Amino acid sequence: MTETMFRARSLTRTYLTGEVAVHALRDVSLDIQAGEVVVMLGPSGSGKSTLLNIMGGLDRPTSGQLFFRNTELTALGERGLTLYRREHVGVVFQFYNLIPSLTAYENVALVTEISANPMRPDEALALVGLEARRNHFPAQLSGGEQQRVAIARAIAKRPEVLLCDEPTGALDSKTGIRVIDALVNVNTQLGTTTLIITHNASIHAVADRVLFFADGSISRIQVNERRLSAAALTW
Repeated sequence: MTETMFRARSLTRTYLTGEVAVHALRDVSLDIQAGEVVVMLGPSGSGKSTLLNIMGGLDRPTSGQLFFRNTELTALGERGLTLYRREHVGVVFQFYNLIPSLTAYENVALVTEISANPMRPDEALALVGLEARRNHFPAQLSGGEQQRVAIARAIAKRPEVLLCDEPTGALDSKTGIRVIDALVNVNTQLGTTTLIITHNASIHAVADRVLFFADGSISRIQVNERRLSAAALTW
């Protein structure tokens, strides 16, 4: 049987802005299975990033429970969440956050130096199709290549979970397809549970499931019987 990677139960996140309560997440419950590719769709402010940040140990819910395997993340202190992020989670953001003075290889190597069981930086770069660009600095790479270096950096520690917040948001369609192809390849090769936030509805076709968000809640879940390759996407 497929292992359950995440179990969320009645997750709520409320922010106070002055005297006004902003409900970023409202009573969200779901299970995510190991090895799934899950795409999260919805307008800005619908709760996608809030849920992703809680799953990544970057934020805490106001109420509710979240389990990673059999560990309740919502019961961990700061040290426990730091260890969880370091040992289990890779994160890819919309903007690449590469160190400009380091080559692609060196940007990836930074992660492998503090990981328990990392892959070689060249291996991570090969998974995203950039082994030939290992000695190039970020300024010498296109936007899509920089994002793929960021993906290589995120997966170099062999995380069980890869969380991607608008990974194609700053890219044109052709380049974005290459980035999505890299994410799907990582999922196929490593079995990494992958969650992708996007505004681009076309990306949903590469997912096992699509979560539609509205007003802080999951309004609908779509199950894809057959995942398409990134090359088959139309933007």
